Amino acid sequence: MHRLRINGQIHDVDADPETPLLWVLRDHLGVTGTKYGCGVGACGVCTSIVDGQAFRPCEHPVAGLREQDVLTIEGVEDHPVQQAWLDEDVTQCGYCQPGQIMATIALLTNHPDPTDEDIDEALRHNVCRCGTHPRIRRAIRNAAARMRADS
Repeated sequence: MHRLRINGQIHDVDADPETPLLWVLRDHLGVTGTKYGCGVGACGVCTSIVDGQAFRPCEHPVAGLREQDVLTIEGVEDHPVQQAWLDEDVTQCGYCQPGQIMATIALLTNHPDPTDEDIDEALRHNVCRCGTHPRIRRAIRNAAARMRADS
């Protein structure tokens, strides 16, 4: 049995210790906003946040996540990043967007005024096949400005 803190709630999950957290989220807990893309941490589609850092649940077995705070897209409400995504009309197909948003929230938590290089580095493993990267960058700048103004 594994005790996990997902989006502020404690869950006891009976899963093989080597089961990737992604499958525990999706199959055991019904947290399906965290998408499956590549399964090896290369695409960023499943990006969530663990203890304030961007994290790829497809790469990490559930046994390694005791006492850590896991935040998925379902746990994010009314965040300036979400509004910036809407304002910049970022989404096309939308499949990568939960991971993009979570990576951006982690970035802005650690770098409230990111440079283009910071943005590129933080999202370099988040693939968008639709090519909305220019809108994503504008949205990040918009969200960062909004968050700085609110603080």
